[in-house]
Amino acid sequence: MSGSTDTRFHHDRVDLADLVAIADHEPVRRRAAGQKVGGAVILVLAGFVVAILVTNPGFDWPTVGRYLFDVSVLEGIAVTLELTIAAMSVGIVCGVVLAVLRQSGGPIPRFAATLYIWFFRGTPVLVQVLFWGFAASLFPRIGLGIPGGGFLVSWDTNEVIPIFAAAVLGLGFNEAAYVAEIVRGGLLSVPAGQSEAADALGLGRLATLRFVVLPQAMRAIIPPIGNQFISMLKMTSVVLVIGVGDLLESVTQIYSRNYRQIPLLIVASIWYLVMTTLLTLVQARLEKRFGRSLSRVGGAR
Repeated sequence: MSGSTDTRFHHDRVDLADLVAIADHEPVRRRAAGQKVGGAVILVLAGFVVAILVTNPGFDWPTVGRYLFDVSVLEGIAVTLELTIAAMSVGIVCGVVLAVLRQSGGPIPRFAATLYIWFFRGTPVLVQVLFWGFAASLFPRIGLGIPGGGFLVSWDTNEVIPIFAAAVLGLGFNEAAYVAEIVRGGLLSVPAGQSEAADALGLGRLATLRFVVLPQAMRAIIPPIGNQFISMLKMTSVVLVIGVGDLLESVTQIYSRNYRQIPLLIVASIWYLVMTTLLTLVQARLEKRFGRSLSRVGGAR
């Protein structure tokens, strides 16, 4: 009697184990089936996209190939890169100053930095670029003199701030507001004990910021700054409105003559993709480099 009971209990345990195994494998099977269905849907959609790209004559791929390396397009790429580097340089320098003022300045500098960030983040970059482009309407001449007594020496505003400089200032001052927040977040990510230890060793505030805080904050600062660099590359297209000859302006000038808007916009898109891809690779290298250097510092400590 006891033997049959043990056998029945044994079979019950085996059946229960089988049920548990089936229950464990069921979500895996469903997930695998879902992945297959999703993959099939993606392949079908990709096939439709490829078919449209190949068969639709509106894309006009021969025109794309004809203008992909056109001299005016390459010159526009050069202007776009120059704008990106110049505007990001202005943005980074001003942004670091703003972040330091907001983080460790007195009440008045902190308020001024906060007001700057509020204004430049709260208004469209296109409007800011237009303001710099039309600066001569507000101030026809820029110079030095006595308040209320006229200029002692002055220059024409359009000569002091040509359209390229207006584009750099508009983009750069706008970018500074975003960089300031990125840098401030990086500074806040460094433990307060690091600054306290530097102070105990007799380092001044600037020396502590330069040699202790900033090197450690770079790990939190570099990735978003890299993203901002890539965003700036694409944002330079807004300078089209003030006539700067960037990449988009170059293709616009071409299709205003031959009326091939779509293929010329494809040319611009291809070059923007190439440049953003290269910048992404550079960003990844910088992140890896700073990560290794900070790991060595951490190991040394």
